[in-house]
Amino acid sequence: QVQLVESGGGLVQAGGSLRLSCAASGSISSIAAMGWYRQAPGKQRELVADITPGGTTTYADSVKGRFTISRDNAKNTLYLQMNSLKPEDTAVNYCYRYRGGYWGQGTQVTVSS
Repeated sequence: QVQLVESGGGLVQAGGSLRLSCAASGSISSIAAMGWYRQAPGKQRELVADITPGGTTTYADSVKGRFTISRDNAKNTLYLQMNSLKPEDTAVNYCYRYRGGYWGQGTQVTVSS
């Protein structure tokens, strides 16, 4: 089993920044691709960004140029730097580990206008 714990969410004004973290623990025998997903009220969960073990990244069009995903493999930690936040970024953000299909519990990001 792998446990994923997100942190760093909160309330911020439009134009502000937040940095999310996702700490992985448990039976981690290899480095896996990981991603950040988000779910806004009344909407389906969607991919925000993901990153391969080697560092190749993918971003949703809506966050390109504003968000940066990164990872520290030595610390088993995934990050999401979110800049120039908009009210439409308001959502619960989830960390996901592709190998094994593990989800974190989610962290709320609320952007006020």
